[in-house]
Formats: sequence, C-alpha cells, structure tokens
Amino acid sequence: MMPARRKFLHLATGAAALPLVTGAGWGQTYPARPVRIVVGFAAGGTQDIVTRLIAQSLSERFGQQFIVENRPRRQLEPRHRSTRSGTG
Repeated sequence: MMPARRKFLHLATGAAALPLVTGAGWGQTYPARPVRIVVGFAAGGTQDIVTRLIAQSLSERFGQQFIVENRPRRQLEPRHRSTRSGTG
C-alpha cells in the first residue's frame, strides 16, 4: 500500500491532466468577438495614431478584429452659476 502523500500526489496529477486529455480544457479561442479600444481623445491626434498602430499589430497577431473608437470628452460647462438675488 502506498503512503498517503504519494497517493494524494498521484490523484492530484491525474486530476490536473484530465482536462488536457479530454479536450475540455481548450475552450474557445480568445478573443471570440471583435475587441473595441476606446480612446478618450479626438481622432487624428497622437493617442489615436499610436492606438491604431497597436490595434493593427494586435489584429495581425491574434487574427481578430480590433476596433478603435474615439470618444473625446466634452468640455464641461458649469452646472450651477452663482447668481445673487437682490442685486441689480
């Protein structure tokens, strides 16, 4: 009879190898859908160009489409203007 530690190691090794043998461990290819990269600046700027170059490189490497979206921040207007009543 094998010692308990050795038996445990055999069972653990078998359990770890089981997904590889059955093919269940392979799963889907990543990424399964097009990937969106959001750039927080206007199109045509340095950040946009660099992001598009990186997206092109990732597309070639992974064989999946990488989409670059430009969503520049709006200039914020003050929500509340301090108005003094009784002046004027």
